Amino acid sequence: MHSLNQQITHSLNQFRVTTMPKLLASIVFNLLFVFSSTIAQNNSEPDSLKNISLAGLSFRSIGPAITGGRVIDIAVNPFNHSEYFIASGHGSLWKTTNNGITFSPVFDGNKSYAIGSVEIDPTNPNVVWVGTGENKNQNNVIYGDGIYKSEDGGKSWKNMGIENSEHIGGIAIDPNNPNIVYAAAMGSLRNAGGDRGIYKTTDGGKTWERVLEISEYTGCYEVHMDSRNSNILYASAHQRMRNLYTGVYGGTESGIYRSLDSGKTWDKMKSGLPSEDVGRIGLAISPVNPDVIYAIIEATKDDKGIYRSTDLGISWKKQNSYISSYPFYFQKLYCDTKDVNRVYSDDVFI
Repeated sequence: MHSLNQQITHSLNQFRVTTMPKLLASIVFNLLFVFSSTIAQNNSEPDSLKNISLAGLSFRSIGPAITGGRVIDIAVNPFNHSEYFIASGHGSLWKTTNNGITFSPVFDGNKSYAIGSVEIDPTNPNVVWVGTGENKNQNNVIYGDGIYKSEDGGKSWKNMGIENSEHIGGIAIDPNNPNIVYAAAMGSLRNAGGDRGIYKTTDGGKTWERVLEISEYTGCYEVHMDSRNSNILYASAHQRMRNLYTGVYGGTESGIYRSLDSGKTWDKMKSGLPSEDVGRIGLAISPVNPDVIYAIIEATKDDKGIYRSTDLGISWKKQNSYISSYPFYFQKLYCDTKDVNRVYSDDVFI
C-alpha cells in the first residue's frame, strides 16, 4: 500500500505524461474552431438581423443563479413536529412552521450558503446548530466557514468557530447537558491539514477542543451519540483528497471510531469490517435498541455494502452489498423509529 503522498505524486506525474499533450491539442483545436466560426458568421450575417428592433423587448435575469442542490439534512422540532429545518447542499437553510406547506430561508445573511448538517437542541428548540460546507467530495464542492448557532429559532445566527473545517457533516448534542456539542469536521478537500476530525465544546460553542485527530488527509463525516448513554460516541472517518486532475477517495485510515468516555479516547472498530481502500461511511444507531448500529461502507467490490452490529460496534456482519449509486454525494443511513430491523438509505434513483 503506497502512502497518500505517493499516490498523489504518481497520479499527477501520470497526468503530465499522458494527458497534457491531448489537453493542449484539444485547446488549440477549439480555439481554431471558434475563430473560424466567428469569421463565417461575420461574413454571412443576413441584413434582416441588423434591422431588428428591440424596443418591445424587456430584459430578465437568466443566470448565473444559485440552485438549491441536494437536500442534505433535516432537523425536526421534537416538541412540535410541524416545525422543521431543511438543509440544502448549496441552497442554504430553510424552515417551515406549517408542516411543509410553506418554507422560508433563514440563513441568507451569513457568509456561507453551503450546508452540511443541522441539529436542534433536544431540550430547547430555539437553539439550532448548523455546520456549513457541503458534506460531499465531488470536484465542484462548495466549502463553508465553520459552525453556527441560533438561540432564537433561526432568526439570527452567530459563527461559533471551527472556521477552517470547510465541511462539517455531523453534529451531536448531549441531551443531559446541551452545552456539550460534538462536530464532525471533514477538512479541506484539496489541501492537507486544517480543522478536521471530531471537535467538542463544553461551553455552548465558546471554545472547542479537537478530541479525535487521525491525519492531515483524514477527517470525519458523521458523529453519533448513544441515546441511553451520552458518553458513548461513534464517528465515521474518511481519508480523501482531490484536485483538478486526480483524487484519493479512500484508504486504510477510513473507518468507524468509538469512544466510551465522552471523546477522551477513541478506538477504531475492526472486527468484521473492511480494512483497506475504504471510502465514505454512513452510520445510524437504532432508537429502538441502541446496541444495534448500521453502517453503509464504500469499499472494494467484495467488501462494500451494509454492515450491522448488535454489540455496540464491537463486531460487525455484512448484510448485503448495497451502497449508494454515488457515494461521494449520498451515503447516509436512517433507522426506523419502531422497527429495529428496518433501515433507510438516501440515493439518486427511485
